[in-house]
Amino acid sequence: MTELGAFLLPAVPLLVLLICLLCGRYPGCEAIVRLSERLATRSGSRAPAARPLTPLRPRSFAPGGGLLIALGLAQRPPPLLA
Repeated sequence: MTELGAFLLPAVPLLVLLICLLCGRYPGCEAIVRLSERLATRSGSRAPAARPLTPLRPRSFAPGGGLLIALGLAQRPPPLLA
């Protein structure tokens, strides 16, 4: 009996959700709609903040941090980038 209980106990929430979906009820649907409406009104009421235009630094492709240590301790150099 304990094996059956150990199997059914985790399966009960799944079965309840499956029964709700088969009956046409979608749990959490109202909460999702309320949350999306709240987010839509919040983002629409605020004016977007103006970012100061700063020139972007070019990306460095040199290894750094742990990768630099790993490459220094490697037995052979890394393959050349084509």
